[in-house]
Amino acid sequence: MLPPVEVPSPRRRKGRSLRLVIGLVIALLGLAITSARGLAGLYTDFLWFDSLALSSVWTGVLGAKITLAVAFTFGSFILVLANLVIAQRLAPMVRPPGPEEDALTEFHALIARRPRLLWVGVSAFLAFLFGAGVAARWNEWLLFRNSVSFGVTDPLFSEDVGFYVFQLPFLVFVTNWLFAVLVVVLIVSAGAHYLNGGIRLQVAAPRVTPGVKAHLSVLAGVIALVKAVNYYLDRFELVFSTRGVVHGAAYTDVNAQLPALNLLIFISLLAAVLFLVNIRRQGWMLPITAVGLWFLVAVVAGSIYPALIQRFRVEPAESTREAQYIARNIEATRVAMGLDDVNIREFRYNEDLDAAGLTRNAETIRNVRLWDPQVLQQTYQRLQEVRTFYRFTDVDVDRYVIDGELTQIVLSARELSPGSLPSDTWENRHLAFTHGYGAVLSPANSVTADGQPDFLVRNIPPQGAPAITEPRLYHGEAIGGYSIVGTGRDEIDYVREDGTAVPNRYDGQGGVDIGSLTRRVAFALRFGDINPVISEFMTDESRILYIRDIRERVRTIAPFLSYDNDPYPVVLDGRITWIMDAYTTTDRFPYAQRADTSRLGAGSGLAQIFNYARNSVKVTIDAYDGTVTYYIVDPDDPIAAAYARAFPDLFTDVREVAPELRAHFRYPEDMFRVQTSMWGRYHIGDAAEFYSQSDRWNIAQDPGSGRGVAATAAPIDQASNLPLGPREGRMDPYYLLMRLPEAPRPEFLILQPFVPFSEDDTRRELSAFMVAKSDPADYGQLEVFVMPRDRQVDGPAIVNARINQDPEVSSLITLLSRAGSEVILGNLVLIPVDQSLLYVRPLYVQATGANAVPELKKVIVAFGGRIAIRDTLQDALVAVFGDAPPTREEGPAVPGDPADPETSLLPEEVRLLLDEAARAFAEADTALRAGDPVLYATKVQEGRSAFERARQAASTAPATTPVGTTATTVAPNGAAPTTVPPTTAPP
Repeated sequence: MLPPVEVPSPRRRKGRSLRLVIGLVIALLGLAITSARGLAGLYTDFLWFDSLALSSVWTGVLGAKITLAVAFTFGSFILVLANLVIAQRLAPMVRPPGPEEDALTEFHALIARRPRLLWVGVSAFLAFLFGAGVAARWNEWLLFRNSVSFGVTDPLFSEDVGFYVFQLPFLVFVTNWLFAVLVVVLIVSAGAHYLNGGIRLQVAAPRVTPGVKAHLSVLAGVIALVKAVNYYLDRFELVFSTRGVVHGAAYTDVNAQLPALNLLIFISLLAAVLFLVNIRRQGWMLPITAVGLWFLVAVVAGSIYPALIQRFRVEPAESTREAQYIARNIEATRVAMGLDDVNIREFRYNEDLDAAGLTRNAETIRNVRLWDPQVLQQTYQRLQEVRTFYRFTDVDVDRYVIDGELTQIVLSARELSPGSLPSDTWENRHLAFTHGYGAVLSPANSVTADGQPDFLVRNIPPQGAPAITEPRLYHGEAIGGYSIVGTGRDEIDYVREDGTAVPNRYDGQGGVDIGSLTRRVAFALRFGDINPVISEFMTDESRILYIRDIRERVRTIAPFLSYDNDPYPVVLDGRITWIMDAYTTTDRFPYAQRADTSRLGAGSGLAQIFNYARNSVKVTIDAYDGTVTYYIVDPDDPIAAAYARAFPDLFTDVREVAPELRAHFRYPEDMFRVQTSMWGRYHIGDAAEFYSQSDRWNIAQDPGSGRGVAATAAPIDQASNLPLGPREGRMDPYYLLMRLPEAPRPEFLILQPFVPFSEDDTRRELSAFMVAKSDPADYGQLEVFVMPRDRQVDGPAIVNARINQDPEVSSLITLLSRAGSEVILGNLVLIPVDQSLLYVRPLYVQATGANAVPELKKVIVAFGGRIAIRDTLQDALVAVFGDAPPTREEGPAVPGDPADPETSLLPEEVRLLLDEAARAFAEADTALRAGDPVLYATKVQEGRSAFERARQAASTAPATTPVGTTATTVAPNGAAPTTVPPTTAPP
């Protein structure tokens, strides 16, 4: 007996219907909100570009996307629909009866009334699939439309390089797209003919009607013609081949692959003719033969034959077979990577440098960089953070004229840290704490008496020179989210020591006006935040600042450029301006080798595949109002010229760069990393030597910077006197302000040392070093100084190993690492002086703990076999050379010296105690040089004890300051100027 059937009650059916309606409403609301947010994003993007007077860039990119999407979608639609209409018209008046027709009866009944609607729907669906994604090709399309000549032809086809860079990529895409669309059209047309009865597989009579056969044969013939065009374009793609020893068309490509492609072109054209001839013939034997022959030639001639040629003809005599193509690769790579105009000079290495030579190069010695930017960032943060909601994201190296002398400077901008606000409310984050404040600058080798940076500009408000009259930073390296200015409440400039806030009202023109309710709603949708709409602080004058991270800002404006990983601030005319280096790149330069990007950070725009690069654009961003200017500094770069044609309102001519701004342009570090990595191999100009790689160079091993001896010392091979151990990292290039050998004046440049290449990485002698100049007169000039071939010149890793083995250095580092102190070793810097090499390494000491401040306490100098470690660079140079010119650094002052204007103000008791501390430290140095570590430790402890008693006495005794004298010190949080006693902190 069957169980009773349960009939749903009316209430249950009503509940299900209600849930269905609710779900449908929720889905529609979600779709509406998503669509509204998408439209709001599009609208606010336009407002943002318009606020920068760059709306033409936004419309240009959007217009290119729409043009491609519409054109290719419409083309796909027409192709599919036209063939479906042809299939409909070629349908037989009476469909052949049979089992296939019986199976399609319901289908015909369904579409009998509206067959056209089905064909239109199918065409629209396929057109969307084929056309929508084409919008992503907007960059190729813009370059195709605005192509220019490179003025350089490839050696294989004698085509201008511009054809490969601007035209070929888009042409290849179009032919591949058209081939894929036509194949689908052929399949869809055959299906339509089957549905219409023009094709029947289970009948004895002709299975394909003559009209259908003609239609499909024409389609197949067109596909063959398109494939022939595709093969023709594939010939040009050979210049990017990676089959041989180097990139570019090699022996096998030219002598086997190219003839195979020419044969395939002929076969494709023959197949097209056979498909058309087959219209008037019975059966399909001709087209089947054509396709079979096509497939056979593609496999044998296109794959098997080139592989056999490569294996049995090229590899046994590769150096001679590939010589011609290696030479082409060398020439093309040098041109593509900007290495075709390198000035190669002989460095006549000697160890004849003396005190007189140092004096002749006093500008170089005065600007030796003692402050490692990575270490200095922590020092800046501890001394000049002022408040926890500020931070120093990065420390950069530049040069400024100080007291009439060009001086190497380290600097950093004090940016806002939204994640460290005292109270993380919406009002604080978006209305009150809206900006960073000021910057700090200090000479690269200037040190105060207590081992801290000798600030040129510091504190809040900024004090010092160069003067900063507009210190507010609304745009920076790490500013995310949005801020609203011009509201009903004041912004907070900074907080005084007494806790009171200094207010500010933004008066710039940056940002987007959100005085209207429509715009506020649009931005509320964009950011998913209703507060801009409901906050009572909004006024008709309110403006919203967003996309404030300078990296994101420039990438949003010009995503077709690649950007350097290290923007840097410049203090100019009282304002802070960011400078970013932008690159044009392509991987379509014929015969050029792909760039070695292994030494680039993940954030670098050059961390991609390319074989051509130019630093043709410099971008400036005003830290206050966010104004962005793109300067084309290399007008000879064809890619930059093409983009300038596409976006004429975006770029500014290099002649409009102010001389004061140009004086701060630096040769970019990322570009230099790539060029030096490539030069290690491509300095070899002879094809035979290039193949053998016998003179290949590598970037010098990085001696590293670290904490204490353990972080830097390495085991030594007693036979070769070379460090052993795992493969090390490579030295980063570094900026120097120095006078090159035989140069008339000091120059700001970036330097990179080389060592011989070896698979086991044991070759550490110096081969050469490359410099790139940054001064306006010869900006971008590359020079390589090659070491003598007849003698070994110690490289940085060898010198570092000798430093670590020096008894005085190792003993001092060991002792300084005790008693709650930590030693940090800075970068080892190689400095060419005349025809000699000087190595300098700073040593920092910091107390252990979360708020430790690294202080420069010692400087190590190595020259030839001589090594010295002293309190100052000048002292170390004197120890090595007997005399040295004065350096900018001050070093430890002598406590209690009556000539010292600060210590002369101290009470007698304090001065006596400081004298006692100074004597103890002096005796400690003597004991260390005598090799008595026990006495050294005892005297250091005595000095620290006397210094501590002096500090306690100074804190309880009143100090007097003569009229016209300002004694300054750092407050407990390192922020504001107060009054400071003494002197030398213990080592």
